[in-house]
Amino acid sequence: MFTLNKIHNFAALTQNTYLMNQISERIQAMAQSATLAMSQKSNELKAQGVDVINLSVGEPDFYTPEHIKEAAKKAIDENCSFYTPVPGYMSLRKAISAKLKNENGLDYAPEQIVVGNGAKQALCNVILATINKGDEVIIPTPAWVSYVEMVKLAEGVNVLVPADITQDFKISPEQLRAAITPRTRMVLICSPSNPTGSVYSKEELQGLVDVLKDCPDIIVLADEIYEHINFMGSFTSLGSFPEIAERTVIINGVSKAYAMTGWRVGYCAAPLAIAKAVTKLQGQYTSGCSSIAQKAAEAAYTGSQECVAEMCVAFERRRNLVVELASKIPGLKVNRPQGAFYLFPEVSAYFGKKYGDRMIETAGDLAMYLLEEAHVATVDGAAFCLPGYIRLSYATSDENIREAMRRIAEALAKLS
Repeated sequence: MFTLNKIHNFAALTQNTYLMNQISERIQAMAQSATLAMSQKSNELKAQGVDVINLSVGEPDFYTPEHIKEAAKKAIDENCSFYTPVPGYMSLRKAISAKLKNENGLDYAPEQIVVGNGAKQALCNVILATINKGDEVIIPTPAWVSYVEMVKLAEGVNVLVPADITQDFKISPEQLRAAITPRTRMVLICSPSNPTGSVYSKEELQGLVDVLKDCPDIIVLADEIYEHINFMGSFTSLGSFPEIAERTVIINGVSKAYAMTGWRVGYCAAPLAIAKAVTKLQGQYTSGCSSIAQKAAEAAYTGSQECVAEMCVAFERRRNLVVELASKIPGLKVNRPQGAFYLFPEVSAYFGKKYGDRMIETAGDLAMYLLEEAHVATVDGAAFCLPGYIRLSYATSDENIREAMRRIAEALAKLS
């Protein structure tokens, strides 16, 4: 016999099933962000009182520099609170144009720059504005979790080109050439890389450019958001190669270099036709980003850059520490990343091992084991299109890194 509660529960289940059937196919086909999912699980354990060290999130642990915060406060006091131009304030776009010229040797006029709600939106804007159904997008892997999903959203076809730790996670010109077909519309390069921290040298980029210069219909999308977290002493932008400059789109922003992840300001610098298309698209679904955040970003680009250098020094010290500690753990295979704040160790030596009733068969199993046994949050490399690895973010204190690696070593030693 149905009780009133059972009737209500049945009705709610039926309604939920009906609503799920109304969700669009494009959203149903889209994967959830693995980095955000692991961070959520970490936070759930923390809420239960568990002392979790979160190495899953790609976010600087520094506070936004004072001169940038002061610019935001000034903007509030000056009532800078009205709708902003869709592509961003002209003063900010001029500041970005000057930055690209002075730091990278790139010639992008302010009219070629579109400011969006973070580099993530800037990336998605460009892909949606240029990719048609069936167009192929070449993505070297491992790659940031959202690239593949953005291409799927645009109904494009992902062409994944793998490069493992033996290649320092960087594809060769031969691999790029072999991946190009008549349907190739775009090549997406991220350097410094998320999730590996690998950085293409000028010579390595030239090798890729030598392939692309003979393919005039291919757009080059360069994600350079980690540009300033770079331990090589110099950085070469893909846009600086004259052979492909006129069809290169640069993605960058203030999140990583200036510790401004929550301010949500990124941009694309693109050929004028693409910039206009991106502005048209953004004008229909978000309009311009926060007035206050834009004024803060302008201060970031026009003010002192000492804060950027100081944070880079800290990240390099942490890189050295995490590589040293990880290298001492039997079974972890590590390289020495040259930028960003990630380590991407190969972990297949632990596959087939177990602790108690828990069997480790994949890197995902290992990541969950480390979360529950060591209380350290990492991310399965499969989320970045390269199974057999895990990603650790060392954007945290030296103390946290030491304790996290101690816990990981202790937990892994239990596997047999």
